[in-house]
Amino acid sequence: MRQAVVGLVAHVDAGKTTLAEALLYVSGTIRTMGRVDHGDSHMDVHQMERQRGITIFASSARLEYDGALLMLLDAPGHVDFGAEAERTVAALDLAVLVVAANEGVRGHTRTMWRLLNAHNVPTVVFVNKCDLAMPHRDQVLEDMRARLDERCVDLQDNEALALCDESALEELLESGCLAPNTVCDLVRDRKAVPCVFGSARTLEGVGELAGLLARLAPKQEWPQDFAAHIYKVGRSTRGERLAWIKVCGGELRAKELLTCTRQNDDGWSDKADQLRLYQGDRFELAARVPAGQICAATGLSQARPGDVLGAARPLRSPMLAPVLGYKVLPNEHDIRAVHQALNELAEEDPLLGVRWDERLGELRVQLMGSMQQDVVREELAQRHGLLVDFELGGVLYKETLSQSTVGVGHFEPLRHYAEVHLRIEPAERGSGVTFGSVCPLDELDRNWQRLILTNAMEREHAGVLAGFPLTDVRIAILGGRAHAKHTEGGDFRQATYRAIRQGLMRAHERGECLLLEPWYRFELEVPADKVGRALADLQRMSARFGAPDVMGDWARLEGAVPVSEVRDYPLEVSAYTGGEGGMSVTFGGYEPCHDADRVVEDAGYDPISDLPNTPDSVFCSHGAGYNVPWNEVEKSAHVHPDSRSQTPWRPAAEV
Repeated sequence: MRQAVVGLVAHVDAGKTTLAEALLYVSGTIRTMGRVDHGDSHMDVHQMERQRGITIFASSARLEYDGALLMLLDAPGHVDFGAEAERTVAALDLAVLVVAANEGVRGHTRTMWRLLNAHNVPTVVFVNKCDLAMPHRDQVLEDMRARLDERCVDLQDNEALALCDESALEELLESGCLAPNTVCDLVRDRKAVPCVFGSARTLEGVGELAGLLARLAPKQEWPQDFAAHIYKVGRSTRGERLAWIKVCGGELRAKELLTCTRQNDDGWSDKADQLRLYQGDRFELAARVPAGQICAATGLSQARPGDVLGAARPLRSPMLAPVLGYKVLPNEHDIRAVHQALNELAEEDPLLGVRWDERLGELRVQLMGSMQQDVVREELAQRHGLLVDFELGGVLYKETLSQSTVGVGHFEPLRHYAEVHLRIEPAERGSGVTFGSVCPLDELDRNWQRLILTNAMEREHAGVLAGFPLTDVRIAILGGRAHAKHTEGGDFRQATYRAIRQGLMRAHERGECLLLEPWYRFELEVPADKVGRALADLQRMSARFGAPDVMGDWARLEGAVPVSEVRDYPLEVSAYTGGEGGMSVTFGGYEPCHDADRVVEDAGYDPISDLPNTPDSVFCSHGAGYNVPWNEVEKSAHVHPDSRSQTPWRPAAEV
């Protein structure tokens, strides 16, 4: 049987969930269509979704149509839940991008289109709400071609489809029409984006859409070796922890032991107790799930979104990520209980970035916006009885290096001993912190090297410019020493922490530390007569951008801008354009800070006074430990490995 995982994505209120109900109805899967405004839709299963009338958590359903199995994933449409939508996109074979005819292409529509492009997902556009007063069909298509993609064509227009490909044009000229298989090939190869016009509420065009999706569903051979990835972790309506899995090779069997290896930790092994095939909030159990299908598994207590299993390839880094930090206000609750509860939520959404700031004594999280604040607040209240608030903290800066450095850490109070030498070097932007070793095993035993790496990976390391998290570096063991009698596990932890900090202080002394800030990629659309105002604002915000693309009475500007400069500017755009203009942004990664000196000065950070992250070392003399300042540690070190070691890099997992 042909099969496909089909995602429904859209800007909020385009009618995406109503379309899911309509597809289930025309396929005979359900007898009556639920309604979002009545709170009884089959796809919005959580209480918060039914109360708010929007999709917050991606949900799934299965239907059969014209000999094909279609597994629907209804992704959130609100910008605050873009990260959940992006995780859903990673599991798709096909996508339906829903555009409301009366509103056209909106800011988040373009964001979702870029996600589908990045993941190379063949896409069909369903132009919804055609039963309402709307512009002429040609105007809607022209708007989508200009603001979405020039490959958007009416599914009924054979000539427009044929113009997307030379061989298709030849077929049209020879036979007078395009074969259904030709149209499907154009869509699968992403040479054409067919648009179906209709109304999910009245079922107009829904059968046509379902038939197209059924024809597009491939009947393909999947790899024999087991491969899968976890695209979502969440809770059932009963509170059970579920890991949502896309099987990409072989088959997944119930009660099977699954193993996941991760780059920067030991990974996990767990048994998939139940495999569930969900239909809204109902499910049936499966003994096996073949390649190409999705399911939810219970029992995977350590799984996180993005984990890969078997022979599956790693998923791409997220395009959408929060870049604003919030302070958690526990409202008289035990801060430790709040921290533990937030860590549980972070297992389902790693981008929450829960962090305890030891220096400030504050619990911090990363959120996309006010709507996500409300959802996290309600989740904490419902699951744990905790009532918390959030206070905007500021932009999430990070720190890295511009040149390599070497750090030495020594920890030798009485009856303890460990020494660690680390090389810290710049890495590719966006790579985070990776760990490994270039130390020969005959110089430091494998068990001690593994312990050093475990210690290094167990925490986030602060930079020395302003105390922001360290990123985009490779940390390698150069050498070290243990004592057969006095070394304990915790000694290497202390030596490792101190070695990292001492190396960073050395780099700081040479002016080789670098402050990074998050940047947005932006698209700004304004009436042509407002371009001057837009250009002046972008220059003021230190943005990088090209020449305006003028389309009749409209102009579009694209580029990158520091997150710290944007703030409420999208609201400002709406105000000065009378609600006609708009600015959409996506996370564009971290780049050198455009006003680093000001940020460092405002932070007022003293790395020497940050005692939990001290760069100093402890040596022993005459039966007593004594402190050695960071800039004198090398002279007192007990081993002196070659900082330019040519021993091949071994990643942490291979040490």
